[in-house]
Amino acid sequence: MRADARKNRDHLLAVAGTAITEQGVDVSLRDIARRAEVGLATLLRHFPTREALLEALLRTSFDELTAKAGELETSSSPEDALVSWLRDCVAWTTEYRGVTVLMAAAIEDTESALHASCVTLRAAGARLLTRAQAAGMARSDIDGADLFALVAMLAWLGDQPSLAPRADRLFDVVASAILTSAGNSHAKGERRPQTRS
Repeated sequence: MRADARKNRDHLLAVAGTAITEQGVDVSLRDIARRAEVGLATLLRHFPTREALLEALLRTSFDELTAKAGELETSSSPEDALVSWLRDCVAWTTEYRGVTVLMAAAIEDTESALHASCVTLRAAGARLLTRAQAAGMARSDIDGADLFALVAMLAWLGDQPSLAPRADRLFDVVASAILTSAGNSHAKGERRPQTRS
């Protein structure tokens, strides 16, 4: 890709990231093009579909979360790694309103531009869960698909203005439900101060 084309593409991604943070994943492509001061045809030349734009925008974050899971596997205890990664995942998904709906659909749709990234991310979480289960720190009746669904559920809470103040406390409740009694004392010790409503 030529340097000027890459610069234009990077500019479009930066503008799209801001627009999606402010308005959610349903922001119109025409609005993104307008904010970027280009025509819609220019945006579509770089990103022919909304999913292609989202995949390009989110790929770096997916890769970072996947890499973080790998680092945590070797640097943290099984329960620390699982809870830390889960918290990071939820925090990231709440940055882009509505992304969890797309992720849930993409994981089932092999034709989706987001499918491969979502599958890789789910597998990274599943490895952390399996490690915690093998250490007796996490309940054995859940799997990677359940963990992925819990990320979506917790992110949805953060997207709801009336429930957002409860999101941190409810994260701790869910983390405690995932961990066994051996891991739970540790999770409770990490609880942060929260705003209650």
